[in-house]
Amino acid sequence: MNYAELVTAIQNYTENTFSESELATFVQQAEQRIYNTVQFPSLRKNMTGTVTAGNKYLSTPGDFLSPYSLAIIDGSGNYEYLLNKDVNFIRQAYPNPASTGLPKYYALFGPTTTDDVNPLITDELSLILGPTPDAGYTVELHFYYYPNSIVQGGIQSLGVVTPGSGYTDGTYYDVALLGGDGGGATASFVVSGGAVTLVEIASRGAGYRVGNELTVGTVIGSTGSGFSIPVNTLTNNNGRSWLGDNFDSVLFYGSLVEAYTFMKGEADLLSFYNTKYQEALMLAKRLGDGLERQDAYRSGQVRVPVN
Repeated sequence: MNYAELVTAIQNYTENTFSESELATFVQQAEQRIYNTVQFPSLRKNMTGTVTAGNKYLSTPGDFLSPYSLAIIDGSGNYEYLLNKDVNFIRQAYPNPASTGLPKYYALFGPTTTDDVNPLITDELSLILGPTPDAGYTVELHFYYYPNSIVQGGIQSLGVVTPGSGYTDGTYYDVALLGGDGGGATASFVVSGGAVTLVEIASRGAGYRVGNELTVGTVIGSTGSGFSIPVNTLTNNNGRSWLGDNFDSVLFYGSLVEAYTFMKGEADLLSFYNTKYQEALMLAKRLGDGLERQDAYRSGQVRVPVN
């Protein structure tokens, strides 16, 4: 099931029409619920990086959710897997940061900060190692992440700004972008000298097409005119995802529950949709938490008694 088929099914079942941004919200909320309930192997990926001598901290990737494993790779290519512990364990075991060696343990430390004189807390997390590395090492981090959403037509990047004139100088946040085939996109604006000088996407929206020309309302100045900016690239051009291709029933019923909850629909029908979602979720857990974590050689085949 692709995104177009999914939104058509949602609207047919509910006998209602929703905006592009509403449909995107239903689907993304359902994806988040599913991905935090079932540990599909497709939710994991690995990346390599480096640690440096004397630095016990390791920044995580931008899409990091939680760790699966962390390994040090030595000069011969051998993997030494670290044990996941709490921060207080590492602090107690290695109270002196100057004590160095080959790291044996790691823990999720907390948000990273910038290196400015007045450091700012960022959204990204960091890991702490124990002991502090005594040399530079290559590391491989296996971690959970959210895969690409099935939602089609979110704005990935914008093109060249046509600045316009007569707008009110200032910085504006979460301003709705108007026009195009989609909806729900917002952006931050900087206006200087009456012209728009910077536009940064805040919310990607859904349903847009490459080349759509977007404008803005009177939020950045009621006397301004002439501003426009084209959609340059999109997220998920084909509207497909692993979940839509491999287990569309759980995604469909999860989205349907979100849509009918939004409609404040009848309680008995909402309960029915939720029951169908829970049934599909159990089948998904059988796959993600069961079948994909064993094989017939080690675990034996599933046998059902026949009467």
